[in-house]
Amino acid sequence: MKKFKNALKNQKGQGVMEYVILASLIGIFCLGAVKQFGEVINKRITYMRSEIVDNIKAR
Repeated sequence: MKKFKNALKNQKGQGVMEYVILASLIGIFCLGAVKQFGEVINKRITYMRSEIVDNIKAR
């Protein structure tokens, strides 16, 4: 714990913390984007599946 406090006081430690915060924010953004993108893909696959089934039944 003492090393962590010293790292925060140190400029290099501050730079590392900035990168950690930035990486965390980018990760959160990516998770949200993947969630949204996944829902769109799921809807398209469901639509295509129903179209295929309808075409098979029509024949």
